[in-house]
Amino acid sequence: MLTSHRVEIRDSIASAYDFYEQAYEWGWTDGLPTILPTEERVSAFLAYLKRDPGEIVAEIPPGLGVATVEKIAINAVMAGCRPEYLPVLLAAIEAIMEPQFNLNGVQATTNPAAPLLIINGPCRDQLRLNCGSNALGQGCRANATIGRALRFILVNVGGAVPGSVDKATLGQPGKYTFCLGENEEENPWEPLHVERGFSREQSTVTVVGASGTNNIIVDGQNPETILTVIASSMTSMGSNHLYLEASGEPLVILCPSHAAILNRAGLAKSDVKRVLWERARISLDLFPPGLAKLQRSRGRVVDGKVVLVPKPESLMILVAGGPSGLHSTHVPTFGDTIAVTKVVG
Repeated sequence: MLTSHRVEIRDSIASAYDFYEQAYEWGWTDGLPTILPTEERVSAFLAYLKRDPGEIVAEIPPGLGVATVEKIAINAVMAGCRPEYLPVLLAAIEAIMEPQFNLNGVQATTNPAAPLLIINGPCRDQLRLNCGSNALGQGCRANATIGRALRFILVNVGGAVPGSVDKATLGQPGKYTFCLGENEEENPWEPLHVERGFSREQSTVTVVGASGTNNIIVDGQNPETILTVIASSMTSMGSNHLYLEASGEPLVILCPSHAAILNRAGLAKSDVKRVLWERARISLDLFPPGLAKLQRSRGRVVDGKVVLVPKPESLMILVAGGPSGLHSTHVPTFGDTIAVTKVVG
């Protein structure tokens, strides 16, 4: 029933390295070893999903390659996924295809932008996603391979080959894989997907056009200090938010300890957004004349300072990470992109 082109290769322990060499030569891989997508393995994934292999899920820009269910399953096998990860991957693909995410721009920009996948809801436990310690790091199969499978699809189907179509000047490690779950159990406020209009019982994927991560350490129990340091860390003049239309939604990932301190101080999530929005500003005097004029023309100057985003609601707050240390993270975005959330089917 499979229609994809077939390549003959020995499927044995000895041939695993041979396939890696061949996949690299064909441009199918991200530079790391891949799993051989035999017909049996792909068929097992499709049997789990129970959808027509020829069903078209998306036409991935910029090459407008046709991402059928079968093609998605093949790339998921190569990335090392388990079959039960497929519904999350499909929801992520649907999310990045929404016009406001601007996948075409994310795929071809010189900025190091990459889709960051944020998983909420019951599927986090079902798939054993890492939401705690080292949630953005190595060690968890679900986090690593779901994000990696999406990257394979962006390249192998969408055609975003580094250096030719993908014009990233430097890129970032998140272009290998960029996926985590929210630590809802340690979140003193409503989780991200509930804030965005979904129920706690629903599993969702939120995609963010992320430009990287910036670690923020704030030791101590003073909520005022925490907010001041985080806001200061968000004010980078090199951010795409200051060069594009500021339509993006910068993400702040609060560690559970910082979130608990802010909550004990009586701050709701909306309060945290408002304070960060008020403080994450840059003096207009620091901008060269041309850029200063551009900021004025866009109406982004308030009391002599340039605001990062138009309104507090444009900031995103997530709670993730483990109990050790007082490290939170700022995730700047591509700028010309809006986050999208989809239900995992």
